[in-house]
Parts: sequence; structure tokens; C-alpha cells
Amino acid sequence: MKFKRMSKGSASAKFTLIIVIMLIMGYVLNSGLQVGKFGTDRGQAKYITQGLDLKGGVSITYEVSKNNKNWTQKQLDDTKRKMELRVQQFSTEAQAYIEGEKRITVEIPGENDAEKVLKELGKPGSLYFCTKDESTKPTKKQLENKEFIELKDDPQYKGVYKIWLTGEEVKDAQGNTTMNEQKTATEDIVSLKLNDKGTKAFADMTTQFDDKTSYIIYDGKVISAPTINDPILGGEAQITGMASKEEADKLASNIRIGSLSLELNEISHSVASGQLGSDALSKSVMAGLIGLIIIMIFMLFVYRVPGIAACLSLVAYLELMLLALNGYNATLTLPGIAGIILNIGMAVDANVIIYARIREEIARGVRVEEAIKTGFSKATSAIVDGNITTFIAALVLLWRGSGTVKGFATTLAIGIVVQLFTALVVSRILINLLFNMGFDKPSMYGKEMIKKVISFVQKRFVYWVVSLVVIAIGLGALAFNASKGDAFNYSIEFKSGQTTTVAFNKKYNMDDFNKRIKNDIAKEIGSNDIQASIDKATNTFTIKTKKLEGDKFDKFTNMLVKKYDAKTLKDGNFANNMITSTVSKEMRQDAVIATIIALICMLFYIWFRFRNIQFAISAILCLAHDVLIVIGCYALTRLTVGTTFIACVLTIIGYSINATIVVFDRIRENRAAMEPKETMENVVNKSISQTLTRSIYTSLTTFVAVFMIYIMGVSSIKEFTLPLMVGIVCGAYSSVCIAGSLWYVLKGKAYDKALAEKEANKIHKKNK
Repeated sequence: MKFKRMSKGSASAKFTLIIVIMLIMGYVLNSGLQVGKFGTDRGQAKYITQGLDLKGGVSITYEVSKNNKNWTQKQLDDTKRKMELRVQQFSTEAQAYIEGEKRITVEIPGENDAEKVLKELGKPGSLYFCTKDESTKPTKKQLENKEFIELKDDPQYKGVYKIWLTGEEVKDAQGNTTMNEQKTATEDIVSLKLNDKGTKAFADMTTQFDDKTSYIIYDGKVISAPTINDPILGGEAQITGMASKEEADKLASNIRIGSLSLELNEISHSVASGQLGSDALSKSVMAGLIGLIIIMIFMLFVYRVPGIAACLSLVAYLELMLLALNGYNATLTLPGIAGIILNIGMAVDANVIIYARIREEIARGVRVEEAIKTGFSKATSAIVDGNITTFIAALVLLWRGSGTVKGFATTLAIGIVVQLFTALVVSRILINLLFNMGFDKPSMYGKEMIKKVISFVQKRFVYWVVSLVVIAIGLGALAFNASKGDAFNYSIEFKSGQTTTVAFNKKYNMDDFNKRIKNDIAKEIGSNDIQASIDKATNTFTIKTKKLEGDKFDKFTNMLVKKYDAKTLKDGNFANNMITSTVSKEMRQDAVIATIIALICMLFYIWFRFRNIQFAISAILCLAHDVLIVIGCYALTRLTVGTTFIACVLTIIGYSINATIVVFDRIRENRAAMEPKETMENVVNKSISQTLTRSIYTSLTTFVAVFMIYIMGVSSIKEFTLPLMVGIVCGAYSSVCIAGSLWYVLKGKAYDKALAEKEANKIHKKNK
């Protein structure tokens, strides 16, 4: 792509042009976000689905039906897990937990119409795949054991049916549109996938009743009567003959919700407010914008003309990110914001790498036009490798993760694609445009100073000792905490707790709660781990806390009555129930497994790209270093470990690997251009020194963005951003002081030893 150059104008004209560009940039950003007094109710931001923590959603409570006889706790746990999976069709951030002895509550973010959700979710009931049996009169035991079911109320389908499999054997059911058998038109169908037990039972049914009618009975009614055309042996089937896609979706939804272990009855539903209050997101957005403005000023000051292109490409990233979040209907929560912050850091990083390269070329005496072309060419490999490595991790987390982990991974994956496009395409177009507008003097781009080579490798033992001491302190705190109880200060998302329903004689909102009431509750119960939401219809608070032992519950409720005029029930008590964790054991296992698989995939990618296993091992060890320090931070500070903990650790992994890749990419480049007698130690030192400015700038700009959110955000956001800042600092430290030295010990040291022996042999022969 080429642009026709405009004639060189005066300095004042160019300055005016820059001001106009910056004003346009500010207008575009504001029109997209519409922050300030409007919050996020205008522009593109208003269409983004916000999570339970930011905006709230629908809460539905179910109770085990009396139709279930002799049910067990295991069945209740299994039903809760399946409900958790069901509600994630609305959002990956939806959650479910057991309340009391026989209730299950589901919470779905971003929804404001409870009746609509109930209709789409369907009524959890019993689902059976049957054939009609005219000859058998089932006994009571056979009916209880679900061998047969008898329908009496529906004249059309009255009779006895043999049950071949239940909804529990259904892995998935989806409404789809596909081509018919003649390939002449489309038709709407329901696609079924069965588990191993269901596959065998379905094969038996379809083999014995080929060319006969089967019946899908849900909640005591026949909802579909498909004809069996052929024996189906593979565990996958299609139900055809749907009148519309809507009918197919409804049948699929009933089949999915009917695969629960227990039949449930809905006993209450409400639309709850956001847990962080109405101003939490607007404060975070405002803090993010202030941080972004500081970053832009920094980029303009340091990189001059390229800084303009960097600022505009960052705005393009934010605008495209908003559009992408809308397009993918992603749910934005605190962990999702972490993914965006990480991508802003990576976007700044990409621009810093490019413009540092351009400066290096100008310092070598290359013309500006050629320096721009070469700078982008040389920077591309480091940028692409760093982003692809993080993208691999995001894909694995999408595949294996669930809940919050999947929400974080979605935001991260979208952001990587967007910021790669803005850094390598938009930024290139902009800087070429500025060059051809007359911004073509080397002084407008700056000249990279000749960097003194710092002896990082020689000082490696000092760095390693510092790291080991810090890690040891963190692990020591972890062990000490474990000896006193829990190693971490687990939140009610990870451990069971209790809910207390509270109504007040005076009207309070979530901002009142977070600013005043929450602090007073924390003093009474000795914990900041408190979550709350308001039923918008009744203005009733649902307050979640840890299990309150001894007299803590009485102190907590008495304080609410005396200080805030809370209402009690007729017996003078408050309605409260025990609840299970919202982050299930399966979700935690998914997160751990996904992270391990992601690390293995990242290791293999680095090995493949750098053709050197030592690079991969060093990178993974650096990641372990950073994660251990962040974990130690949680142990020392006793910050609450909840779903944001998972997002924080994943963010640090993504940030750190990106920084390490940049250093390794420069080592690879310098290694290929080594002088005959140059040592690998010098190559490593030179590479780290050459990328040191980039490491400082990137860490500083990302730190500023997070720090602004820390000082301006609500308390829950502060608990999230503090370890994130620790991770950013230790990620930069490990990339500069640990990664290169580790690779040198694993690989480069042997080269230097062989080189020294070779030189010694030459001297020995010469002396002979």
C-alpha cells in the first residue's frame, strides 16, 4: 500500500493536524463508551452483557419435587452440576449453588426478564425415551424403578410405556438447521448425543422397534413421537419433522433440562442488582480511561510521531473490542476486564517493540521510510509469537474451562485477534500515512541510544537468590496459614456459606450497601468476604457471607436492626439458609487441567518456533516463578481467593509469557548473527539490554492502567488489582533477570565452554 506524499507544511500546520487527530480520537472513544455522567448506558458499551458482579441478572430458586422418592445428596449435587451447565447456555458466567437442604438457586447475568428466562430454560422435570407397551400391566415396583411409565390424563397417549433410557443418559441436545436427505432444501432438526449407557439402550430400542413410533415423555406428557427409521448404534441421532427452528430449539431445551437427576419445582424468581453497585463499572471505566490517557501522553512524549499512530491504534483496539464483545454476546465481568487490561498491555507492547525497532534502524543511518518498513518486519516475529502463545492458552481454556475461566478466555481470545490487527495493520497504515503527510524527519521519530551492555548473566545468582527468598516467604506463609486452618482465605465462591434475606424500613441501594453497610457487617463477622444483591421488585437484600459460627450471626443481625432499621420475621429472626460454593469441584478441576494443558501446549509451541527445548523450559520455569510469587502475595495479605483469583493467575501467565518471548526472540536474532569468537554470555546480555527499555515501558504502562483502577475502584476491585500489580512487576523481573540467565545455564553455557576449550587448544598448539 502506498500513499502520495503531501508537500512539507509548516511546524504550526503539523501541530494543528496532530491536535485535530487527537480530538477526533477522543470523540470516537467517547461516542463508543459514553462515560461520565451517563455511566455506560449509551454508545456501544450499553449493548455488552454485564455479569452478576457488574449489573446483576435473574435469580431463580428451585426445590426438589415431592415426586422424587428417597432421593440422595449425591443426586442433589449431580442435579446442581447439571443445572450449572444448563444455565450456561445463557452465559458462561451463570452459576448455581445448593441452598438449604433441598433447594437449588441459579443466577444468570445480564437478564432482566425472569419470566422469559423461565420460559426458555424450561421446567426441570423427568424425561424418558419410551415405546408403547399394550401387553404389560406394570407393578408398583416397576413404576418406582422407572422401568415403565403409565399416562392416564392425556386421551391421545393414554396407556403404558416401556422406558428404555432417561434424560440422564443424554449428553447434549441442540436445535439445528441442515440439508434434507435429497439435498434440495433445508430442514429443522434436533441433534442428540448420548453417553455410553444411553448409546447401548438407544441401540437396543431402535433395533427392536425399527420402523415403529417411539415416544419422548417429559414431565408426564408426550412432547415428541418420532418414528424409528433405522437402528441407531453410534450414540448420535436426529429428530426430524420440526415445523420451525423455534420448535426444534424448544424440544432440544426440554430434552436438556429433562436430563436432571431430580425433578425440580420453581418456588421463586427475581431480578437482582449488580453485586458491586451501580457506580462500580463506571468508576472502573473512568479509571481505565485516565490510565489510557496517561499511557497515550507517555507514548507521544517518548515516541513522538509514532506515538500518534500508537494512540490511534489503541483507540481502534478499544472500539473494535467493544464491537467484538457485542458480536459474540460475551458476558463482561471483573475477570473479563482483566482480559481487556492484559490485551491493552500487549497492544502497547506491540507498538513499543515496533517503534523501538524503527529507532534502531534510524540510529544505524537508515532512511526513515526504510526504517519503518524494516522495523515492522523485524518486530513481527516477536509480536506474533508472543500473541500466538497466549492465544493457544486462551483456546485451551475455552475448550477445557468453565464458568469464569471460559468468560476470561473468551475476552482474552477476542482481544488478541483485535490487538494483533490494530498493531500490525492499523498502526502500519497510520504511521505510513503520517510519513507521507510530511512527518518524515528522523528527529520526529527519535533515535535509539546506544545501550550499554549490562552483565545480567554474571549477576544471575543474586537474582535467583532474591527470587527464591521471596518465593520461600510466600510458601512459608502458605504453610503457616494451612497449619492454622485454610492455606488461603477462600471466598464463599470456593467454600460453603450462608445467605441472609434482609429488608429495611428505609430504602437503600447497592452503593449504600458497599460504602456503609458492608463495612459494618465486616467488623461484626471479622471478614470482608461479603456479597449482596437487591431484588429490584421488592428492594430486599440477599446477603451472602461465610458460615457464621457462635454469636457472630446474632451480632451481625442485631447491628442491622439497631443501626439500619432492618425488618425481622414475625418470630423476630431473619430468613437464612446455608449455601454451597458457586465454584464447583468440577469447575476447579477444569481450571487446573486447562491451565496444565495450556502450559504444555505453550511449551511445545515455543520449542517448535525457537527450535530449542531450552527456550521452552526456561519460559515455563519463569511462569512458575511468577505464579508462585502471586500465590505468595495472596497468602501473605490474606486477600480473598475467589473466581477473580483464577483470572488473576491466568492474566499473569499471559502477560509474563509475552514479555519472555520478546527477550528470547532477540536472543535468537543475535545468536544467528554472532561473531566467530563472541560468547553466548555476551549475546544474552546484549539481547536483554537491547529489550530492557521495551520491558520497562510495557510494564510501566500496564501497571499505570491497573493502578488507576486500584485507586479509583471499589473494594472488591482493589482486592483483584493488587495481586495483578504484583504479577506485572514480577513478570517484568523474571523476563529481564531470570529468563535469559536460565536459558544460558541450560544451553548457552555449554557453547561458551566449548568455545573456551577450542581457543585454549589453539593457544596450546601455537605455543608448541
